[in-house]
Amino acid sequence: MNKQKHLTLDSRITIETMLNNGESFKSIGKFLNKDCSTISKEVKNHISFEKIGAFGKSFNDCLLAFQRKCSAQKVCLECTSRNNRFCWSCGKCSSSCILYEKYVCPKLAKPPYVCNGCSERYKCSLEKRLYRASYAQKEYELVRRESRSGFALSENELKQMDDIVSPLLLKGQSLHHIAVHHADELMKSERTLYAYINSGLFTARNIDMPRTVRMRPRKNVSKNLKVDRACRIGRDFSSFQSYVEKHPDLAVRQLDSVEGVKGGTVLLTIHFVEQGLQLAFLRQRNDSQSVIDIFNRLYLELRPDIFIDLFPVLLADNGSEFSNPSAIEFDAQGNPRTKMFYCNPSAPYQKGSCENNHEMIRRIIPKGEDIGQYTQEQIDLMMSHINSYARKRLGNKSPYEMFEFQYGKELLDVFHLQKIPADEIILSPELLK
Repeated sequence: MNKQKHLTLDSRITIETMLNNGESFKSIGKFLNKDCSTISKEVKNHISFEKIGAFGKSFNDCLLAFQRKCSAQKVCLECTSRNNRFCWSCGKCSSSCILYEKYVCPKLAKPPYVCNGCSERYKCSLEKRLYRASYAQKEYELVRRESRSGFALSENELKQMDDIVSPLLLKGQSLHHIAVHHADELMKSERTLYAYINSGLFTARNIDMPRTVRMRPRKNVSKNLKVDRACRIGRDFSSFQSYVEKHPDLAVRQLDSVEGVKGGTVLLTIHFVEQGLQLAFLRQRNDSQSVIDIFNRLYLELRPDIFIDLFPVLLADNGSEFSNPSAIEFDAQGNPRTKMFYCNPSAPYQKGSCENNHEMIRRIIPKGEDIGQYTQEQIDLMMSHINSYARKRLGNKSPYEMFEFQYGKELLDVFHLQKIPADEIILSPELLK
C-alpha cells in the first residue's frame, strides 16, 4: 500500500476520471495503490451537489415531475405567462407548489454514490451529486487549514491556567516571572502564554502588562502581488540586451514610478532615452491596472501607428505595477504594439537616465510629499519646465527641442507639454504653489 496518507490533487483527478469511466472503488484503489475504503470515504466526504438540468430540460427534482404524472399549470409567474405549459417543464415552481415532493435517485444510495459514471447523467433533470477533483481539493485544503488554526485547549485547562496567571498579572508581576515560578503547573512556554493573553483567552489582558503596552506594534511590510509571476521569463535584462542587438534601430523607453506618501497617489514616468524627454502621469494607486489604463489611453490618443513608432521597446524595474506585461504589449484585439523587458533585481543603474531625471522631479515635489494634492495639469506644467531645461549632453539643447526636431510639435501638444523660456524655468516647490 502507498504510505502517503493524504491524497494529492493528481490522485483526485485520477479518481474523477476513473469514476467518469464507470470504474469501481476497488479498481481505483488498486490503480492508486490505496485501500478501496479510502477511495469510498474520499468520494462521500467531497460530494458536490449541483442543481442542473439536462439537455432541453430544466432542473426539477419533484417526484411527480420525474414520473411524468404532474398536471399542474400556472403555479408560478413564469408558467402563468405561457399558455398550456405544465409546471414540471419549468423547474421553478417547487417552492410554491403544494404537490412538490423531493425525489432522490435510488442509485445514489449505493456505490459509487455519485452521478459521474451514470449513463443517464446527461438526460436526467434531478439534482446531481458529482465528485469533482478541484472541489474536493479545495475542501481538503480548507479542512487542513482550519485544523491548524486556533488553540488546542479544553475549557478546564484554560480555567486552570487563568486561575494562576491572571491574579499574578493583576498584581503587577511579569509573565516571565510567572512562567518561571509556575512552570510545573502551567506546562506552557512563556511565548505560548503571551499568545494566549494577546488573543484574549485570560481574564487579564495585555493592557495589564506595562512593558507590552509601551512597546510599539511592528509594522507589517506590505507584499505587492505580481499579476503574472512568470512575467520575467523571456523578458529579463539579458533578453533585453539580445533584443536590442538584433534590432539596433528601435528606441528604448524607460518606465518607473515616483512615490509620494506610502500607499498614496504615484506618478508613472516614461523616459525617452535619446531625446531626454520624460512624461509623467498621475495614478491614484500603484497597481498594474493604472499603468495599463495609461498605455491604452495613449494608444487611442496617438493612433496605433504613431504609438508603435514611439514606444517600440519598454524597459521597467521589477515593481508589481509592471507585472502584467501582456496587457501592455498587446491591444484589446490581441495585436502586438510594443515589447517589454525588465531590469535585473536591485539594479536601477540599468535605466540610469530615467532615475537621474527623477532628481529634477524631487526638486519640485520633495520625497514624502503627497502627490495626490496635485492635478494632472500641474504635473504637465512641472514636466514642461523640466523638459525645457537645457542639458549639456544634448549639446545645450533641451529635451523639448530634441523631441520636437525628431517627432514634431503636434505630439508634444498631445502630451500637454509646452516650451518654457529659459529665464522663466522654475525647478523648485514654488512652481506648484
